[in-house]
Amino acid sequence: MTDSPLAAPVPPAPETVRWLGSPAELDQWLDQLAPGAPVALDTEFERVSTFYPIPGLVQLGGQGEYWLIDPDVAEASVRFREMLADPARLKLLYAMSEDLELFRHWLNVAPAGLLDLQIGAAMAGAGFSLGYAKLVETLFGEALDKSVTRSDWVSRPLSQEQQRYAIDDIRFLEPLYNWVIEKLQQRNLEQALAEESQRFADEAAGQEDPEQHYLKLRGGWTLTREQQAVLRLLVAWRERECQKVDRPRNRVLNDGLLIAIAERLPGSLRTLNDIQGVPGGIVKRYGEHLLELVREGREADNANLEPIPRPLSRDQQAVYKKVKRCFNKVAEDLDIPIELLAPRKRIEKVLQDGTLAGNDFFQGWRGELLKPVETDIEELLRP
Repeated sequence: MTDSPLAAPVPPAPETVRWLGSPAELDQWLDQLAPGAPVALDTEFERVSTFYPIPGLVQLGGQGEYWLIDPDVAEASVRFREMLADPARLKLLYAMSEDLELFRHWLNVAPAGLLDLQIGAAMAGAGFSLGYAKLVETLFGEALDKSVTRSDWVSRPLSQEQQRYAIDDIRFLEPLYNWVIEKLQQRNLEQALAEESQRFADEAAGQEDPEQHYLKLRGGWTLTREQQAVLRLLVAWRERECQKVDRPRNRVLNDGLLIAIAERLPGSLRTLNDIQGVPGGIVKRYGEHLLELVREGREADNANLEPIPRPLSRDQQAVYKKVKRCFNKVAEDLDIPIELLAPRKRIEKVLQDGTLAGNDFFQGWRGELLKPVETDIEELLRP
């Protein structure tokens, strides 16, 4: 990216940091927003020893104003939930995945009308997964203080440094949005940003399905179909248990041990206890239930089980390189990172399917951009 600091004005940091101290004040501010005004949105949270993030702070900006809101105030505001779910109200975020996870579990809201400006910056040619502070410094010439990034956002009171940091996290979102939209209009990709942001949010929400989480344990691909059926049940149990006790996955049973249990298929507590690495406390607390899951998985009809994707074979690797060159050509011609246009796992899925047809990921804006090379890719995929 070659952009120097922009001439466009960036709202200055407010002299005093302001809080919306009650649900009524938050509702009133949201109600006075003009219909087309976008809302800059960010959160701070803690996630060290819990499965779910603990909300620490909400930051809102709009029409040149910036506000900090305590979680209990946001939680008690009906209008705040309505605003999050309103597809007609643009929400500007940066690297939004953890913010959306927080809203889903804390407020039981699936936000709509989202624009992830990290995705937008990548589409605009700024580079893949660029950090917010780096982009702000490049575009606007302001260096952000990141010294309190990992500080305690749950305890009160927040320091002045924390409050200033929190305001800076939203102060540049609307100017950044204006820069991104101008660039994307030149590339005819303005609608693509909204499409990709919503796809990303929908996919992230769908990936939380405990029944499908076993597919993320890529090391389990060597297991037999029977063992993978057991692994699926073990992983789904682990996900629900972590949710119930609100503890990280590794505090219950890590991925490697789940794979080891599925591979061994223990039929007794003694065999389960003999599996290297399985803590005795886990056997004592969950052992009988784990054995029941093993039995259930072994007896289940697994004919329709989706297998964990295998690594590409040597022949597939050769085809992968050729197919990726087609994707790379489009990415380079349009100055869009290949990691955004066609991530490796997406190209691998194309090879496994043997076609681009029917692949939802390569429809919409990607489908339009890939039309010039679609025939070439299909030819390479033919046996």
